[in-house]
Parts: sequence; structure tokens; C-alpha cells
Amino acid sequence: MSASDPPPSAETGAALSTVAPQLRALRHHAGLTLESAARAADLSPAHLSRLETGHRQPSLPVLLTLARVYGTTVSELLGETTAARDAVVRADRAEPTRAGGWTYWQAGAPGRGMQALRVHVPHGTQGDIVRVHPGEEWLHVLRGRLRLRLGDTAHLLDTGDSAHFDSLTPHRLAAADPSGCELLFVHTLLQSPSTALCLGPLTGETP
Repeated sequence: MSASDPPPSAETGAALSTVAPQLRALRHHAGLTLESAARAADLSPAHLSRLETGHRQPSLPVLLTLARVYGTTVSELLGETTAARDAVVRADRAEPTRAGGWTYWQAGAPGRGMQALRVHVPHGTQGDIVRVHPGEEWLHVLRGRLRLRLGDTAHLLDTGDSAHFDSLTPHRLAAADPSGCELLFVHTLLQSPSTALCLGPLTGETP
């Protein structure tokens, strides 16, 4: 990924103290060197090292990519302890997590074949990140408007609209309104390090 993630602020320091060693431990558990894991996630080894030492804040797309590379979930990367296999997720127990400017809440339990999140996408952040990975994604706009680019096609989704697509299609998400947008987001957890890609900024027309 060509753009650097923002350095940690005082507000995120406590969270990063958990994330950084967790990233390193899960990489070791997956039997990957720093170089091989960085290559699979399309990161530089130096950038992944900064994430593992807490000198950089990982963005949500980076966390999603690393979760696939390590065969785990974003929840485990962040050290969250939601009860496994619990069929019900209570709203009052869902703590917000912030990554790369995005805020998200777990909407499903870990240990499943897909991951469900409620996501707030602020305006002007991460809109240039293009992702490609195995599996499928489904999203539903709960509030606001979303700009969704799938391959060469741009879509503007209003509140109540949904999209369901093969995530091997290059795609990016961006809030269309200054107040941002809120999504219900579901993606499959197919682990394939050789095909998990984050292509970085897309040049040319903005959707």
C-alpha cells in the first residue's frame, strides 16, 4: 500500500498497545516471516514492522487484509474477547473500535465463516484504497450515501440501498456526504495469502 497510515495519537495509544503485539503473535502463529507476511498483504516489511511495534496505526482495510493473511478475524487482531459461537450480539455490549478514521462495531460472533460489522465511514478517508481479495462482500447503507466503485463502474448508493459482489473485483468505498455514512457490512473469511491484495490509491476519475 503506497499511502502511510497515520501515526498513533494519545487516544489510540492504549488500543495499539494491544494490537501491535497481537499482530506479531498471529504472524508467528501463521509461520510467516515479516517479509513473507508483508508481501502477502502488499505492504513493505518496514511498514508492517512499524505496525507490529505500535509506531503506526493500522487502517481498517489493512486489518481486513492481515486477518485474511493470518487466517483470523479483525476481532482477534484487536484482541477482542467476544464470546465465541454466541448467536446473539447485544447492542449494549458492542464497543466501538476505530481504525484509520473508520469506526466499526462487531455485529457477529468470531469463529464463523463470515464477519459482520456495522461501520461508520467518515467523509474523505480511505476513499482511494482499492481492495481485491477472495470471497464475497455484502453491504447495506443504514444512513447517508456511499460511493462504491466496482472495477470501472461507479455507483452512488442511497440510504436503504444494498450491494452484493465478488470481492475479487477491485473495489473501494467512500462516503458521499460530509457527515459520512453508516453501513452494515458482511464479508466472507476466505484465507488465501497469495491472493489477498490491497492495491493502494486508484488514479483517475473519482466515482
